[in-house]
Amino acid sequence: MYFRSLTRSAAPAVRSVRPTAFPAVAVRCIGTAQSKTALPSTDSTCAPGTVYGGQHTVTLIPGDGIGLEMATSVKAIFKAAHVPVEWEQFDLSGYTKKDEGLLKQAMDSIRRNKVALKGILYTPVSRLGHSSLNVFLRKDLDIFASTSIIQNLPGSWPTRHKNVNFAIIRENTEGEYSGLEHTPVAGVVESLKVVTRAKTERIAKYAFDFALKNGRKKVTAIHKANIMKLGDGLFLNVCREVAKKYESSGIQFNDMIVDNASMQLVSKPSQFDVIVCGNLYGNILSNVGAAIVGGPGIVPGANFGREYAVFEPGCRHVGKDIQGRNTANPTALLMSSIHMLRHLGLDDHANRISHALMKVIKESRVLTPDLGGSHSTTDFTLAVIGNL
Repeated sequence: MYFRSLTRSAAPAVRSVRPTAFPAVAVRCIGTAQSKTALPSTDSTCAPGTVYGGQHTVTLIPGDGIGLEMATSVKAIFKAAHVPVEWEQFDLSGYTKKDEGLLKQAMDSIRRNKVALKGILYTPVSRLGHSSLNVFLRKDLDIFASTSIIQNLPGSWPTRHKNVNFAIIRENTEGEYSGLEHTPVAGVVESLKVVTRAKTERIAKYAFDFALKNGRKKVTAIHKANIMKLGDGLFLNVCREVAKKYESSGIQFNDMIVDNASMQLVSKPSQFDVIVCGNLYGNILSNVGAAIVGGPGIVPGANFGREYAVFEPGCRHVGKDIQGRNTANPTALLMSSIHMLRHLGLDDHANRISHALMKVIKESRVLTPDLGGSHSTTDFTLAVIGNL
């Protein structure tokens, strides 16, 4: 495995010769670290990365907070497992003023490679005019389908519920995250929530196709159509229309108001199988789901569009409070990278790393503090490497 790091003063990650990308694959892969499950095709021309001489080139954005520590762990495990991946690394940060040159290099790299592994970038609350780099990336690349798997792992840490296993699929590019706000008069702010039929139909079809590919039995649409009768009403009605087209497949469909869904998620999570929702609701529910199974450190995720795939932790926390302490749990990013390997068709490498990770988790002798352990990120990484 080769590694290339680009900082603000580094040269662009451009080779003099670039091979033609491979043709599109029929399905994409994500799921638990224990077994392979397939993501549906999004009618795309998305290639499984740039491949040259058997090496897959992947864009790496470590992110802020604990991102660099987690990325370092993943790179060490990949190196030990002899994974044929070459990294193009870009140290973007939401804490500093946006570096347009570095951002352009990173975006060009993703467009060239079509696959990226990414940590979470910080978004300041009070800085006016500062857009979220996470949202910008998803919108600019139109990676519309965010998928997080909320599942109990076979570890020793206590959880309130057992046998939790559901997917949260959220629309990434519109809704409350449209970023359209203005002040018509002093002291009044209008924030626009955008819901379109086309993008709702696209994410609803994706959710039902995901259920079909993975043998899941029910799709639940989350909304607030009792109050937002036009915006969320459109989302709900389109989901219902799409559901009718899948009736013959045997997939059940129901809907739930978001406040009730939050209560149901913590009281009886086993009733959920696949959740489809807008951007803000998905963000909130994925955090609730993470708390149910052990925290954000063990929830993987992926984002897909027509052409690009970006893999990142499914619960989007920077972890600034534990940055630099060598106590971060790298499992979320590592599991996301395992899904990335399946997407690239590197199933043997994915299985090998997955089995090594699951052995560490099942034995629960080397766990980070978030899971009740007392070991460091380095200890956990070495334990996984020792099981390869």
